[in-house]
Amino acid sequence: MSDEIKKHRFLTIEQVAEELNVSASQVRALPRTGDLRGIQVGGRNVWRIGATDVEDYISEAYKLTAEHIAAGDLPE
Repeated sequence: MSDEIKKHRFLTIEQVAEELNVSASQVRALPRTGDLRGIQVGGRNVWRIGATDVEDYISEAYKLTAEHIAAGDLPE
């Protein structure tokens, strides 16, 4: 995780998107589906994601990917 990300307890959608190298809209969908923990603060569509939750999400993604590979479920 980048040094800037490490010093913040909560990250914006944009910071998480940059860390994961995906679009902000992809990150916005993750808390709604329950794939990534987040909190909604203040006004509408203002989300914050815990830095440790991002790390947990990445770890879980690695685990699930390894399981899919072992089961032969990933396309070539």
